[in-house]
Amino acid sequence: MRTRIGTRLIFGAGLATALVIGGMAVAVLRSHTAQLLAERTRSADQLSETIRSSTHFDMLENRRENLHRQIRSVGGLQEQGIRKVRVFNKEGKIMFSSAAEEIGTSLDIRGEACYACHAEGRPLERLEIQARARTFRTADGARVLGVIAPIPNEPSCSTAACHAHSAKQSLLGVLDVNVSLDEVDREIAHSRMVIVSSAILAILAGSSMLWWLNRRLVVRPVAALVEGTRRVSEGDLGSTIPVNGRHELSQLAAAFNEMTGKLADTHRQLAQADKLASVGRLAAGIAHEINNPLTGVLSYASLLRKRMEHDASACEDLDVIVRETVRCRGIIRGLLDFARPAAPARKPMDLNDVIRKSVSVVMTQLSLNHVDLSLDLAQDLPTAHADANQIEQVIVNLLLNAADAIGTEGGTIRATTRPGPSDSIEFLLQDSGYGIPAEDLPRIFEPFFTTKGNHGTGLGLAVSWGIVEAHGGSLEAQSEPGQGTCFTLRLPTVPGSEIGKPIIPTLT
Repeated sequence: MRTRIGTRLIFGAGLATALVIGGMAVAVLRSHTAQLLAERTRSADQLSETIRSSTHFDMLENRRENLHRQIRSVGGLQEQGIRKVRVFNKEGKIMFSSAAEEIGTSLDIRGEACYACHAEGRPLERLEIQARARTFRTADGARVLGVIAPIPNEPSCSTAACHAHSAKQSLLGVLDVNVSLDEVDREIAHSRMVIVSSAILAILAGSSMLWWLNRRLVVRPVAALVEGTRRVSEGDLGSTIPVNGRHELSQLAAAFNEMTGKLADTHRQLAQADKLASVGRLAAGIAHEINNPLTGVLSYASLLRKRMEHDASACEDLDVIVRETVRCRGIIRGLLDFARPAAPARKPMDLNDVIRKSVSVVMTQLSLNHVDLSLDLAQDLPTAHADANQIEQVIVNLLLNAADAIGTEGGTIRATTRPGPSDSIEFLLQDSGYGIPAEDLPRIFEPFFTTKGNHGTGLGLAVSWGIVEAHGGSLEAQSEPGQGTCFTLRLPTVPGSEIGKPIIPTLT
C-alpha cells in the first residue's frame, strides 16, 4: 500500500508533538499534584501544632476530661476535612482520640500510623515534615493524609507532681492528625481534565497547522512536479511548473522548468538532425543519379548553341536550356554538399576578417539591389575556433538571404560582432526586409523549406545550420513581419584569446 510522503510527515510530526505535549502534561500534572499535597501537608502540620499548643496545659496538669473534649471537638470538624485526631504514647497505645472506640487500643508499629517514623530509624523529633506525613486509604476507600507531631518531654513535665516523667525520657507521645484528601483529589481530577483537554487541543491545533503547511509547502509542489513529469513523459516538452516561494521545492520546480526547456531544444535539434540525415541520404542518391545526365545535357546544349549561332530563335531556346541546366547542376551541387558535409577543420580565426571577405564576395550584388550595408565590428574580439571557409559560406548565405528579403526596392543590412556568453562570440545580421511570418519561423532551418517561392531551393539555411552545429555553435533567428529579420550566429572561442582590430567604418 502506497503512503504519501505528506501523510508520513504529518504522522511523524504529530506523533512527536503528541509525545512532547503529553510528557509536558504529565510533568505539569505531577508537579501540581505534589504542590497540592505539600500545601495540604503544611496545613495539617499547622493544625497539629495548633492542637498541641491548645492542649499543652491540659496535658501538663493532667486534665483528661478537658483534653478529651478538645480532641473530640477538633475531630468533629469534618466539614473542614478533619477525619480524626488522636494521641498515643511511644508504645503505640492510643491515650486520646476523637473516635472513642479507639481509646485504650494499641497500634502495630508496622501499621499506617507508626511505620513512617520507625522506618526512618531516627528520633521522631528530628524528622522533616514530609517524613512525618503519609497517605493511606480508609475502609470506605477515601484517601486520607496523616501527619504525626511529637510530644517532647519538657522540664515542666518531668518536675510536675501529677505525673512526673523521667528527665531522661525525650518523647512522651505522638499527636496524629488525619485530614481528608477529597478536596485535593477533586482539584487534582479537575486539573487533570483541564491539562489533558489542553494537551489534546494543542495536539489537534499543531496537527492542523502541520497539515496546512504540509499541503501548501509539500503536497501541492510535489503533485505539480509529478504532473509535470507525467506530461513530459507523454511528450509535452513545453510543460512548465509554477515557481512559488524560495524554498527547496521551488528551486526544484525552477530546475525542472530549465530542464524541460533544454530538453525541448535538444529534441528540436535531434529532430532537425534526423530530418537532415534523412534528406541527406535521399539527396546523395538523387545527386549521383542526376548529375551525370545533367552534365551530358549541358554539354550537348552548349555544342548545339555554337553550331546554331545563325538561328536566333533556336539560340534563345538553347540559352534557356543551358541556363536551367546550370541551375539544376547548382541545386545538385548543393544537395551533394548537404548530403556529405565536410568535417570542419577548426583553427583559431578572426571572425572580423572572415566577415570582410564575405562582404567582398556579395558587395556587387548588394549594390545592384540598392542595399546599404553597415558593419559594426567589435575591437578586441576573442579568436574564434572554427573552419574559416565554412563560416564564410554561412555568412555569405546569410547576406544573400538578407538581400533577397529586402528585394529590389532597396533597404539596409547591419552586421555586428560582439563577445557572447560562456566563451563565445556573436555575429548579428539584421535586415530591413519583409520579415518571416511567425508560423514559418520554426521551419526556416528545415531542408527544402523556403519563403522565396520559386526563387529558392530551401537548402541554404539548412546547410548553414548543419555547419554551425558541427562547430558546436548555434544559429538563431528573430523576426517580425514588416520589421525585418535578425540572425544570430554564435561560435566558440579559443580560451584566453584576444585580437585587437579597429572598428570598420560604415560601408554604403
